[in-house]
Amino acid sequence: MRFNGFPELKEAFLSHHLKATFILAPMAMALREQGVPIKIVYLGHRDGTTMMVHKDSDIFRIEDLRGKKVAVPNRFSNQRLIIFRAFKERGLNMDDVTLLEMPPPDMPAALHVRAVDAIISGEPFMAQSEMDGYGRVLFLTKDVWPEFISCVLAVHEDVIRDHRAEVQQLVDGIARSGKWLDTTMEHRMQAAKFTGQNYYNQDPKLLEFVLSKPPDRVKYTNLAVRRKDFEEIELVGRESGTLQGTAHFEDYADPSFVTDESAIQPYLWEATP
Repeated sequence: MRFNGFPELKEAFLSHHLKATFILAPMAMALREQGVPIKIVYLGHRDGTTMMVHKDSDIFRIEDLRGKKVAVPNRFSNQRLIIFRAFKERGLNMDDVTLLEMPPPDMPAALHVRAVDAIISGEPFMAQSEMDGYGRVLFLTKDVWPEFISCVLAVHEDVIRDHRAEVQQLVDGIARSGKWLDTTMEHRMQAAKFTGQNYYNQDPKLLEFVLSKPPDRVKYTNLAVRRKDFEEIELVGRESGTLQGTAHFEDYADPSFVTDESAIQPYLWEATP
């Protein structure tokens, strides 16, 4: 099921229509602050966000964004926190740029016609502008916030209580898939082809680009729920005004589904020729 907005997803959880979802980490935390009974049980991936500028732009450093227009997904997005943290480390503040909320699929076109000076979102939309020849990478997430948590798997508390075995099976499957995916570049290329054609309606060549240039542009291992990671997001979220600070790790996280990540074994699977 696909959701295009924060309010719709919140109502789906409250009505028990939605039991589990991949969602941006700050958004899951904000939902918990608003009383939505969900728990983060695993991560979706690390890194995976890119800021792009036009190839002919005079923006070569983060400091060069001063006075520019930057497209972000929404106020609860990871990308807004990334900008806030990167700016703070360089003596800038959020008033130095104009942030425009925009659906990520629309961002490449906006950059192409220079309606905005920079775009930042999760992949693969940023790589599209790079592949098409008019976008240039200003920074990858790993350059400004290494090991940043992108999306998380959030599950309704009732489901964890009543169907814990099924949630464990879901988490185990995601964890083993991630280990398989990061084992070899060939696995990444197989995944790009299969998911692009069968799940995401995306050009497999675009997904291949995202998963290989560079290989650590997005990572699918080291995905256990860890307190220090989320406390860092909490801190930046409060400082930026994205989070209220009324929900903490014990409220929105359940790390019990993966207690020893080293014990997770990748799937033993290879694509047939």
